[in-house]
Amino acid sequence: MRQTPSGGAGNGAAADPGLMSIGAVLNVLREEFPEVTISKIRFLESEGLIEPQRTPSGYRKFSAGDVERLGQVLRMQRDHYLPLKVIREHLEAVERGDALPLPVLSRQGDGDVPEPVPEAPTAARIGRSRLLTAAGVDERTLAEWESYGLLTPVEDGVYDAEAVTVAGLLTELGRFGIEPRHLRAMKAAADREAGLVDQVVAPLKRHRNPQTRAHAEARTKELVALTVKLHAALVRTALGVRLP
Repeated sequence: MRQTPSGGAGNGAAADPGLMSIGAVLNVLREEFPEVTISKIRFLESEGLIEPQRTPSGYRKFSAGDVERLGQVLRMQRDHYLPLKVIREHLEAVERGDALPLPVLSRQGDGDVPEPVPEAPTAARIGRSRLLTAAGVDERTLAEWESYGLLTPVEDGVYDAEAVTVAGLLTELGRFGIEPRHLRAMKAAADREAGLVDQVVAPLKRHRNPQTRAHAEARTKELVALTVKLHAALVRTALGVRLP
């Protein structure tokens, strides 16, 4: 078990005044990871990536080391597309003092013979029960989100890992009285934006050259980042809001 800076493992003892609440951690992380949510942080804790201390009343308290570790995990997900199991094993090896290179997942077409990574799917997935736990909602709420198309399983009882982020944002919006039925227009707009991006990269995806197909993935991510920024800027402009 990882040790906190005070030498304990977060057993409910009085929290060090230098520790941070989950809300403060969220504000720090959002400087680099604007899409991170409280639900995402809780999910990473449930997966054993971090072990924050707990106050006697059960509130999480994070050390600077916890925040740094969260940043590492999010960076490896974002920049290297590594599944959480691989990230956890890598970080544990580093903590033991093993000098290991960052794992690399081979992709079909990147080399002559891709090396398989055990239990590493082509895209991260999360089961329904874990999604409910990470989002902190019940079956009725999840079913309502699904009824409006805001969350859709990729197969029976299995969701894309991005569903954790979506669920967290839906929960936060709900605190402002914004219900799933209010978000149908936003979902429709997102589908149209996705269709536009797919239309642009489709010729690259169909290309016979593996390098060109690999370029399609990079181009897709670039276009997604641009459309998200444009959408946010248009909303701010419409509301006359300027962010610091």
